[in-house]
Amino acid sequence: MIPSLGHGLAVLQLYFVAQFSLQRVFYILSVLIATYPLFKLHLNQLREPRQPRETAWLRSIHTMVYRAFGAENEHPDYPPEAESLGPDLARKFCRDLEQLYHLLGINNNSTQLFPEPHTILCTPRLDCLFCTNNGHPPTLRRHRDPQKIDLLDENFRWTKAILFVAYCARCQAEYYPDRITYRPGSGATHSRLQRLECNAAFLRVSKHGIWMDRRIALAQENMVLHLHSGWSSFAEWLNATIGAEPHVTTRQSQRLYFEHFARRLLIAHGLEHTFTVAAHSDARTLAESVRNAIGRDGGIVAGSMDHGCIRCTHLKRYTSDLIAEGIVLDANQAGVIDAPADPVQSENPPTIPSDMPSGLPSLPEQQVRQPGTARGYTRLATMDGKNIPHRKCAVSTCTGPLVNYKNGRFCKDHLGMHNICGIIPCGRPLHSDEAVTCALESHREWHQKYLNRFSRLSFPGVQRVIRRQTQQQDETGTSSGPTLQADLPALDGVAGKDVIHTFRAGSTYCLQTVQWSCGCPIGWGKCYRSESSPQVLGILNRIWENFPESRPSFLAYDDACNLLRHIVTQDPNSPWFNVTKLIVDAWHYIGHQASDILCRIWCNPAPANGSQPDLIIVQVDENGRTHKTRAFNTETAEQLNSWLTSYEAQLRQMSNVNYDFVVHVLMLLYKELVEKRMAKKNEALSDEFWQQVDSTD
Repeated sequence: MIPSLGHGLAVLQLYFVAQFSLQRVFYILSVLIATYPLFKLHLNQLREPRQPRETAWLRSIHTMVYRAFGAENEHPDYPPEAESLGPDLARKFCRDLEQLYHLLGINNNSTQLFPEPHTILCTPRLDCLFCTNNGHPPTLRRHRDPQKIDLLDENFRWTKAILFVAYCARCQAEYYPDRITYRPGSGATHSRLQRLECNAAFLRVSKHGIWMDRRIALAQENMVLHLHSGWSSFAEWLNATIGAEPHVTTRQSQRLYFEHFARRLLIAHGLEHTFTVAAHSDARTLAESVRNAIGRDGGIVAGSMDHGCIRCTHLKRYTSDLIAEGIVLDANQAGVIDAPADPVQSENPPTIPSDMPSGLPSLPEQQVRQPGTARGYTRLATMDGKNIPHRKCAVSTCTGPLVNYKNGRFCKDHLGMHNICGIIPCGRPLHSDEAVTCALESHREWHQKYLNRFSRLSFPGVQRVIRRQTQQQDETGTSSGPTLQADLPALDGVAGKDVIHTFRAGSTYCLQTVQWSCGCPIGWGKCYRSESSPQVLGILNRIWENFPESRPSFLAYDDACNLLRHIVTQDPNSPWFNVTKLIVDAWHYIGHQASDILCRIWCNPAPANGSQPDLIIVQVDENGRTHKTRAFNTETAEQLNSWLTSYEAQLRQMSNVNYDFVVHVLMLLYKELVEKRMAKKNEALSDEFWQQVDSTD
């Protein structure tokens, strides 16, 4: 039976009262619809002999109906009713369940009493954002006719939706569900810009009328974080999950990624109200504009300078604290806690040579707390480089991005070199349009051998190289281990490995990351040619340029000694000397040369003589004995780099814009991951901690 309006009115008159709100009536009817599968199980059980009239299935339905009639499901602003009204009506309702299902047309073929309404996409705003009219902004008007679009909803189903665009009659700004386009000036010569609606519920992923619910983007975010998914794999997963057309393309998956994380990054950096981009821009333009706004070739992680927890922020400690805790200090300035002892140094403590850099900070000494001063606190940051490059111009000294990332070799400034010989510094024209060398036979032969060497790298080939190098090392008596090097012939008197050419695009050297000792990332940067001290110092200066008061008390870095030498010789007045002490992390410190006095004394990660008491804590074992150990984890940079390895294959194939954007996203996600773990373990700094920081006792 197809239910009519008369049947519905009869149900309302027989089983409901005027004291019920419409919200409550609809809720009870929705419970009735939801329980129909249980009612079918009840009827099926009654087909067997000697079954009770009231099965457990029916009792479950009664329980749910009685709860639905309860006053707690009433609208909070609706007038209260008599307490006995709900149970009496529920009892009557349960008595006639079979008739109710029949009257409302709820059966095996149709259990949807309420058909799904059309999905409407429109702006959440009511007034113009840019205009004012005597204190009240102009209202928004409908712009053009509504447009039918394809929407992937929160249930991963393709549905037809209707898109409405609003506009302001005064300034002609157009309001979409996910953006606002407007003309910044009063003349017609100004190009239109757009601002992103950062809390949009729907995102456009194609100019051909394809939209997605924002919760699809949240699913993509979780897959990126937990499954290390790329754009193409997420598109394939969506298509397999949905099983219906239109199929999601990799380009649309990428656009969803950029649209979602552009808003996440802008909110995190506090730029959601000031950021603008060209109206209706493509994915690359949007990503580039966001990248330029928050940091090109590096930047800081939003909110990281305000981070603090018990694993990266400790109370300031003094040598007197160590002595009071029963620690026996070592007189050797180069001694280190929790590291193998060096018998040579133990017998012959190092002496300070006379040729040390003149600008070096004074010798670390045991600190004495001044009476009446606040105790204060210390923080330790770690830094390390990870070999995750991206392609760049083939000219070794150039850092420009490629014009063509598919098969190009040069940036815009060196694009003219595409027509000359790829062997530097030949400069002759190419011998044909498809060639990369000139007509010289030696250059053509060398290029062919280069192709034979690098065009295909197989596992048996690598095994042959390792066997050959192992045999050579056995003959020479060396044991440095196998290395994969280019075995190319010499050219014009230059060794094969030293020949400079532009046969393929170059690549950056490494990704440099900085984080607090708890793992919370602070910032990052890129080294283009090597992990040299000038480039590393430049990255540090850019990260703390606007946060000089947030510099860490200690910075652990595997090459801190050479970085310290560079700072001493280039800028003796560097602020890093006054605030931060550079130390080598504990793992790499073991492998540094024992004869390097600057490293052993000034960069010691945990001096056993107590000259840096902030780096030492006292632990008591089960037998009541005290032991000195390191206060901070100096290996968190290695742990972050290990996490980034899962994304290495994706990052290597990206353009410089996509690379920067994705690294910004990964740093934001990792920071949130660390802070969730910190909150779960209750590792936040307490009020008692800050009281001790300010204490003068």
